[in-house]
Amino acid sequence: MRLLTLPSPYCTIALDCAIRLKTETAAPGTLYQRLVIAEQNLRSELYPYQERVLLFVDPELVSPSVCSALLLEIEAAQIQQTPEACMRHVVSHTLQAALGEACRTEALQRKLKASPRRALERYFHAVVAAVEQMASEPSSSRVGHLERLEEIYCSLLGPTAAARGRCGGDPLQDRPPNIPLPSPHITLHLWTDEEQLWKELVLFLRPRSLLRLSADLEALDLQGLLPDRTLARESVLSTDSGIERDFPLGAEEPPTTGSPEMEHAGLQRKGGIKKRVWPPDILMPGSWDGPPGLHRRTGRPSGDGELLPGVSRLHTARVLVLGDDRMLGRLARAYHSLRKRETQMFCLTPRLSLQLYYIPVLTPETLASSRHSELGELAAFLGRADPWYESTINTLCPAIHKLAEMPPSLDTSRNVDPFILDVITYYVRMGTQPIYFQIYMVKIFFSDLSQDSAEDIFLTELKVKIQESKFPKDVSSPRRRGAVESPGAELSLGYQKALLSHRTREVTISLRATGLVLKALPARDTDDHTCLNVSVTEVVKSSNLTGRSFSTVTNTFRAANIQIQSQDQRLMTLVLDKDNRRTFRDVVRFEVVPCPEPCSGAQKSKGLWLSSHQQEMERTRAKPKPLLMPINTFSGIVQ
Repeated sequence: MRLLTLPSPYCTIALDCAIRLKTETAAPGTLYQRLVIAEQNLRSELYPYQERVLLFVDPELVSPSVCSALLLEIEAAQIQQTPEACMRHVVSHTLQAALGEACRTEALQRKLKASPRRALERYFHAVVAAVEQMASEPSSSRVGHLERLEEIYCSLLGPTAAARGRCGGDPLQDRPPNIPLPSPHITLHLWTDEEQLWKELVLFLRPRSLLRLSADLEALDLQGLLPDRTLARESVLSTDSGIERDFPLGAEEPPTTGSPEMEHAGLQRKGGIKKRVWPPDILMPGSWDGPPGLHRRTGRPSGDGELLPGVSRLHTARVLVLGDDRMLGRLARAYHSLRKRETQMFCLTPRLSLQLYYIPVLTPETLASSRHSELGELAAFLGRADPWYESTINTLCPAIHKLAEMPPSLDTSRNVDPFILDVITYYVRMGTQPIYFQIYMVKIFFSDLSQDSAEDIFLTELKVKIQESKFPKDVSSPRRRGAVESPGAELSLGYQKALLSHRTREVTISLRATGLVLKALPARDTDDHTCLNVSVTEVVKSSNLTGRSFSTVTNTFRAANIQIQSQDQRLMTLVLDKDNRRTFRDVVRFEVVPCPEPCSGAQKSKGLWLSSHQQEMERTRAKPKPLLMPINTFSGIVQ
């Protein structure tokens, strides 16, 4: 109990372990049974939870040999972990945990292996029902639980064999055989489509919940939780002035279905724009309720339950990405697109718990070059925050390449060594403490006025380079003979200084620079503040006897948001998240702000009917939450 008084994450992990121990003590075999049912997607009405691990790799960032090694281990595991084998494991483990030495495990496994599929399912459901009933009854005794499991055991081996096992056990069996714990169901995906994450999550959710989808959406509709554009529009006859004070009392209350008011709704005045009451964190499950602006956060452990009344979150998708910081930038874009889509359709959030994991995998060329530390900044930060992540996950990258480069064995009878799969399994099961990272939004304006501005997001870094080209209209501008052209470009920077007190302090400066780097990760281990660390390579002019010369010096500062504009003819090139595929050229100005949590269409339409003063008051009162992307680790950040 003393562990519960320690700071997070110790108290959180200790409480989770205490709950598990209490559950297993009350009904032995419960944790194993529930884990296998959820991870292998076995059908059970008493425990309908399902989990899936979606492994995403970018074929342009991960070598084909690594992808082949992963696919080989996953396929080898799936061949051995058939649904029938998993059901046999559940029945054997539960009976062995409940009966102890009286259980003849080897004979039981032989009998289960010889049983047909229909009989095996009947035994499986009977064992699940007995265990779940025992776990759901807080004050029940173990006598009835053991009697029910003994009946199942006797029906499998017969009363004679069961009685012989209770009397003396099996003399040839010194110790009961180990029953393996199957690895979770993992699917490997080559990330080639921007919408692939959304599609895979929908496919995971659809097969089992398709029949209940319309009923659940109707339940949400009654609570006013769907966007306005999905509601049916009616032609109504106005019989009042439309002023709110002229409405009769109770006009905001919706009529019940089948009532006379509902039948004559076509001839009644609607209550105008209704303020929809959204449950807290409806668009942000697992959001952070603490003070803003802190990177060092340990999130609450994910749990099953109801985000909305009547709609259970029975599915858990564990998305694991392999790659470097460029892959995480792609994940951040997909995560933002997913949250933005949910504000319009709202079909995944109430039913799906999304957990994100990351294993750094760099190419052999990157490991041997100086870009190793540059492309693995976020993995290094996670390793500094969580020492167990550093020793378990960050050290896996060289081993993955060594295993992938090993020649295949000529002996086809040998089993594949699931080393990588075992580490992945350990990570997705034990990594329950997320660390949240701020996503930043950048709005880009181009030199071509006919070209619309662009918006994008980044997670780790935005790099600014000065182009050699100038504005087309100023190419022929006169230049004084003998004048030495200064390197870089004249830039105007306006930013809000990042302060621990979160007070607003605007700063505007002009300088000549050859480039900038905006990093979203803390520059030092001791930095707790979530902000942009801006490094500016400034050009310094100096005069001497030989003439005018130029040198560069790097200045750094921290900003909450920033606006940069080129004041002369030079244009800029932006590279997001160190990915050359996300490059914007001919940029004359850009703005970077923390990406807000996407809001719904109902919330957006509400502001259109307010005056400018009311809109300003509304923005001041309800400041949008920042969009944070969680990445699961073992301990989070020790507070």
